[in-house]
Amino acid sequence: MHTPEQAAALLQVPASWLRKKSAAGRIPCTRVGRHLRFSTEDLNAIIRSGSRRPDHHGHT
Repeated sequence: MHTPEQAAALLQVPASWLRKKSAAGRIPCTRVGRHLRFSTEDLNAIIRSGSRRPDHHGHT
């Protein structure tokens, strides 16, 4: 389990961004009591949700 600061360092984003998005329910997170934590699976899901696939609907 990673603290918001540890997860932010791994994702190279501000910890405040993780806190804001998790509070809004926009990214997966884990609550341990009142503490916000991110599992490896949470981090992988955040990365997957941010990936964009190339647009294969070619324009003619």
